[in-house]
Amino acid sequence: MKATFLMTAALALALAACNREEGATAAAEAAAPAATTDGPAAPAPAGADNAAKSEKFLAENAKKPNVKTTASGLQYEVLTEGPEGGATPAATDLVDVHYVGTLIDGVEFDSSRARGAAARFPLNQVIPGWTEGVQLMSEGDRYRFFVPSELAYGETGTPGGPIGPNEALIFDVELLKVTNAERNAENAAKFMADNGKKAGVKTTASGLQYEVLAEGKAGGRQPTDASKVSVHYEGKLVNGTVFDSSYARGAPIEFPLNAVIPGWTEGVQLMSEGDKYRFYIPPALGYGVLGTQGGPIGPNEALIFEVELLKVVD
Repeated sequence: MKATFLMTAALALALAACNREEGATAAAEAAAPAATTDGPAAPAPAGADNAAKSEKFLAENAKKPNVKTTASGLQYEVLTEGPEGGATPAATDLVDVHYVGTLIDGVEFDSSRARGAAARFPLNQVIPGWTEGVQLMSEGDRYRFFVPSELAYGETGTPGGPIGPNEALIFDVELLKVTNAERNAENAAKFMADNGKKAGVKTTASGLQYEVLAEGKAGGRQPTDASKVSVHYEGKLVNGTVFDSSYARGAPIEFPLNAVIPGWTEGVQLMSEGDKYRFYIPPALGYGVLGTQGGPIGPNEALIFEVELLKVVD
């Protein structure tokens, strides 16, 4: 097993801000044949046609009773509100979202829901309409954004499609989670401090916490950091969200104990075959300030693992 034993898929994100300015004028001129006095006038460039349609759409949409317009021209509608107390992101935060993007004619061009996986990205690294709009939301909210082209992909659109030049866009966005490294570190420290006071929880010199859930038969082998072990486990965030489970996959996993996160390397060495422990792992013994690429573990998150040591393989 690799050092990061969690199975984390990189999430595709088609919302990254692209270069909307360079070559736009040249592309429009090349696409539009010159008008002559001997024949019919040349058709308007696609960009000009899209701009007119987008302007008309946004002007009419702004009149709807539930639609609000910001100073930048971004329009939005609140579809549902999440529970009170949900975090509101800053531009520098990581956000986890589900979203569906459509053109103003209803054609869907991107959807995290269709892919079956939420997207995670830094909020200041996407199109301006997203950077502004998602900061209006709190965790659990679902908004619909109507994004003018100048806050999206502008005069160039997306090369090769599906978004043309000067096209307004519509996004349904559900804000699932806001991740802030400093806030996570504070929350993790508080969780570990409170958890360490609970009956049955022991704390090692490194800060790893554990409790014994069940003991195996006497005489079971105890691993060293050079051992390969076979285990069943379930990993959770401190809010209870399960992010990985060998139980759910229906098969235990084998790995060298020196090739996983430090909290595992230390903790499993406390166990003997047949034991079941619960580990509470501070960020420094987990995935630290980076978390896992693309999720599900954010920067500076404390983790909880229930681990059953089945066998010391070698």
